[in-house]
Amino acid sequence: MINTKALRQEQVEKSRQVIRHDVFSASFTPEFIAGADVGFEKDGTVTRAAIAILRYPSLELVEYQIARTDTVLPYIPGLLSFREYPALMAAWQKLSLRPDLLMVDGQGIAHPRRFGIASHFGLLVDVPTIGVAKSRLCGEHAPVGALPGSRQPLMDHGEQIGVVLQSKKRCNPLYISIGHKVSIDSAIFWVEHCLKGYRLPEPTRWADGIASNRPFFKQTMQKNL
Repeated sequence: MINTKALRQEQVEKSRQVIRHDVFSASFTPEFIAGADVGFEKDGTVTRAAIAILRYPSLELVEYQIARTDTVLPYIPGLLSFREYPALMAAWQKLSLRPDLLMVDGQGIAHPRRFGIASHFGLLVDVPTIGVAKSRLCGEHAPVGALPGSRQPLMDHGEQIGVVLQSKKRCNPLYISIGHKVSIDSAIFWVEHCLKGYRLPEPTRWADGIASNRPFFKQTMQKNL
C-alpha cells in the first residue's frame, strides 16, 4: 500500500530545502549544460531516463547516458517525481562529466507543493537546475504573445511560480520554473540562450530525441561521438 499522504508531506518538507536564488556569480558561464528527460516503456513497467550533456556555447553534444529501471510507483498525479527520479539517478551515475547547469523536462517549483521533478532531482544531485515543462500543472497566467520571447508570469495563490515563455512561433509555450539553486530570471536567461529555432532548448531537445531514439539524433550521435 502506497502511503501517498507521507509522500506529499515529504514534498512539502523537501520543498523548503530548495534554493530559489542563484548560487553562482553574475559572470557565471557554464562549460557544460545537461538536459534530462524521462519516459516509460512496456506499459509503464519500465522507466527510461536520458541525460544529454552539451558544451556551451556551441551546444554540441559531448556525452549522453540512458538508464532503464523497473518502475517503482504507479502514476499518481502530483507525485510523478517519485516515479521518475530513480531512473534519472541511474543515468546520472553513469556520466563521466558533471554539468554546471541542468535542465529537466518537467516542473520545478511550478507544482502544487512546489516540488516537481526538476526540484526533486536538482536537490538530489545538488546542481543548479531549471524546470522546462511542455504543459501547465498548476497556476494561472495571462495570454502569451505570439512572438518568440513573449512571456507572462505563472501565478498560483498570489505567488509567482514560473514564467510562461513563447519559445517559437505557432507552438505552445513552455513553462519555465526554478528547479534548485537558480533564480527565475536566470532560468529564463539560460533557456533562451539554449534555443536554436526549436520549441525546446537544446539540452532537453537532445535528451528527448535520444530517449526516443529518433533517426536524426541517432545519426548525429554516431557522427559526433
